[in-house]
Amino acid sequence: MHVAGRIEDYALIGDTQTAALVCRDGTVDWLCLPRFDSHAIFAGLLGTEEHGFWRVGPSHPADVAPPTADRRRYRGDTLVLESEWDTPRGTVRVIDFMPPRDGAPQVIRIVEGVSGRVKMRSALRMRFSYGWVVPWVHKVGERTVAVAGPDSVWLDTEVETHGEELTTYSDFTVSAGERIAFTISWEASHKQPPPLPEPEVSLEATEEFWRQWVEQCTYHGPYRDAVVRSLITLKALTYGPTGGIVAAPTTSLPEDIGGSRNWDYRFTWLRDAAITLSSLLRTGYRDEARAWREWLLRAVAGDPENLQIMYGIAGERELGETELSWLPGYEDSKPVRVGNGAAGQLQLDVYGEVTEALHLAHMTGLARNDYASLLQLKLIRYLEDHWNEPDEGIWEVRGPRRHFVHSKVMAWVAVDRTVRLIESGEVDGPLERWRELRDEIHSTVCEKGYDKERNTFTQYYGSKELDASLLLIPQMGFLPPDDKRVIGTIEAIQRELGTGDGFVLRYPTTGDEAGVDGLEGDEGAFLACSFWLADDLAMIGRVDEARKLFEKLLSLRNDLGLLAEEWDPRLQRQVGNFPQAFSHVPLIDTALRLTASGAYGG
Repeated sequence: MHVAGRIEDYALIGDTQTAALVCRDGTVDWLCLPRFDSHAIFAGLLGTEEHGFWRVGPSHPADVAPPTADRRRYRGDTLVLESEWDTPRGTVRVIDFMPPRDGAPQVIRIVEGVSGRVKMRSALRMRFSYGWVVPWVHKVGERTVAVAGPDSVWLDTEVETHGEELTTYSDFTVSAGERIAFTISWEASHKQPPPLPEPEVSLEATEEFWRQWVEQCTYHGPYRDAVVRSLITLKALTYGPTGGIVAAPTTSLPEDIGGSRNWDYRFTWLRDAAITLSSLLRTGYRDEARAWREWLLRAVAGDPENLQIMYGIAGERELGETELSWLPGYEDSKPVRVGNGAAGQLQLDVYGEVTEALHLAHMTGLARNDYASLLQLKLIRYLEDHWNEPDEGIWEVRGPRRHFVHSKVMAWVAVDRTVRLIESGEVDGPLERWRELRDEIHSTVCEKGYDKERNTFTQYYGSKELDASLLLIPQMGFLPPDDKRVIGTIEAIQRELGTGDGFVLRYPTTGDEAGVDGLEGDEGAFLACSFWLADDLAMIGRVDEARKLFEKLLSLRNDLGLLAEEWDPRLQRQVGNFPQAFSHVPLIDTALRLTASGAYGG
């Protein structure tokens, strides 16, 4: 009996439209078809084997946990996964991948004999609608198809299959040099069956796709392996048809094991996507940056006054949040949520992140788009009237709205970048008025968001608490790194939000002002914030300390170079949705900063 592994036990495979998670024992525990945000056909990650899985690995007794792979790796700079088992009778390799596609989505698993003769088993239990619906499974010629409502999933393999306990099994032996393939393909149930797969051809094409994509990378510094793996992960989280970037391919992986901080991240947050755009631009990926800009313009359309913090991957606005009561949750972390109610929140910082991304695109020579400039002006006109309102802030608190300092700083960023755009002569706008607005926001933040006695900026006006988002103050240019208020804030965050192992919490979840986020429970160290701290330490000249923290953060990655959203210092494990764009982006940014400063080991 297989149970879901630790979050770091999973590998990512994907086709730039959806993704699957493969555990160390060869079990696919999570797969949504045909898109990232579609219903899962394998939801064992959030439940049990009853909710859908697909395991390919060495045969084992039914009452024993399946053996975990002795080794696994990605094949070079690709998203092709290789897992190897050493057994008493020989060694076997399973190659897992999803071909980037024009048509039907496929998961292909090629079993390769390395030495000896190994008995193998494929166990495929499809459960549609997140484990709720048992499909009708039957044969159509040599193919096996599972159908339920609008969905059909087709299994193709050369070995015999049989059904037992609502599961499709294949028992076979693989010898050295032999290769046996299994493919599942999705198609709308009312359409013709998907074409027969060509696994070996698809493997070659998939490897070539990733190799060619990685060749565009302009970063060649000492952290290249970590940067390239993060870039591949970000590309895998990009929905190819539209350019929208999901925050993660999963829902409801908990920030607090056993708790209720479980959210659906299979959407495009403007903030996450904007900072992803920044990393892609600075590492040579202009096509992705251009596609995201076009996605943004379609999503926002002619309605910047009602800018949402997130959209669906094709720009959808309705992302209603519901709970799936039949799923017990990852390690009993309830509830399991789909959709995200935070879509309707007011988060003023998003205006800054979007404007900063558009500014960077302009500064790096991305071909001018007149509507992008027009959108930027419209965003500032909205901010002009609303920047001084309370909001929910960067962390999407579900408590009352407050005057979060980070939100005000990012409002300043939005105005500052737009003033620069007007000064460049690219567009016309009320230059003097917006210069005055920029100064007004700056002085207000410094007056109301700064604690003189403790020499630190605070989480919100009048608060005594800190917030790790304040680490972005020097990175955004709001104040120079050598300003005593910046240094004081960095040191206060280290002191008050630091964990025993040097990482950083987002904000206090206990203490005098606990409940700022309106949620029960605790959470781990937030990895993005910990990377921001490394950036700030480098900026204020503490480069050795910055490098040590960065390399400690790199050591938290799993064996395949992947990061979730948070690190639980108590349990010493990754927590939160996985893999997380908001962790991999600052990894890239910090690597670029440390490389530029020469702050790295030999």
